[in-house]
This record gives sequence, structure tokens and C-alpha cells, in this order.
Amino acid sequence: MVIRAPKDFWAGLLFIAIGTGAIVVGASYPLGTAARMGPGYFPRILGILLIVLGAIIALNGIRVPGEPIPKWVWRPTLVVLGAVVLYGLIVAHLGVAISTVILIVMSAAASHEFRLKESIISGILLSALAVGVFVIGLSLQLPIWPTFIGG
Repeated sequence: MVIRAPKDFWAGLLFIAIGTGAIVVGASYPLGTAARMGPGYFPRILGILLIVLGAIIALNGIRVPGEPIPKWVWRPTLVVLGAVVLYGLIVAHLGVAISTVILIVMSAAASHEFRLKESIISGILLSALAVGVFVIGLSLQLPIWPTFIGG
């Protein structure tokens, strides 16, 4: 077997692994029926879909020539992971609005195409979306603003 598109092949295997994990986790929950879905229904269906999609992508990686896997770049990976960890540490203290802007700007800084003005605008828009969905829509108990601003 010759892997002609390593990127596609390994991405397909990753999808298959995640799909298998979803099925294993969902196996301990009742399945239910399509009309009355149980808590295990969604993870199993999602797992099956991921496995099928992964198999298609992996087979495509064997049949069709494609790009090799590029050299791993650590800086963007560490910056984005650091931004997510920092968000988790500061969201309860600074609120969702400010923490989301910091997360977006820090994550964008990982790119060689980073532009501060665009990142701040994106951060503000995504911050408004996060507040609307998670704090207002889903009623999560997270502060929108820091206590010294919003009380």
C-alpha cells in the first residue's frame, strides 16, 4: 500500500479514531429510538458519520496524489493553546466580553498574517456572539463584565 496523499490519509485516520472514541463513550448511554432519542443516540450517530467520513478521506489519500505533511510549527500551536488556557483562567474574573477579545487577539497573533485592528474587531464581534449565546441564550453563570465594571 502506497500513501499518495499523507495529509488526507492521516486526517482520515484521525477522524476514524475520534469517531470510534465517540461510539465507545456513547455506548454506556441508552440509545433510544429516532423518534425518542436517548443520550447515547447523538454520540453514536456522530461517531458513525466520522468513521465513514474518515474512511472516505483515508482511501482518497491512498488513491489520489496529494500534499505531504508539512513540517510541524510549534509557535502557533503553543500560542493558541496558551490563549485557551489563559481564557479559562481569566473568564471568571474579567468576564466573557473582555476574555473573549483577549482570546481572539492572542490566537490571531499566532499567524504570520496577524493584523491588530482586524483581530480586535473580530474579537469584539465574537465576544458579542459569545455573550449572546452562552450568557443570555443558555443562561450560563458567567459574568459578562469584570466586577469592577459591571458590579
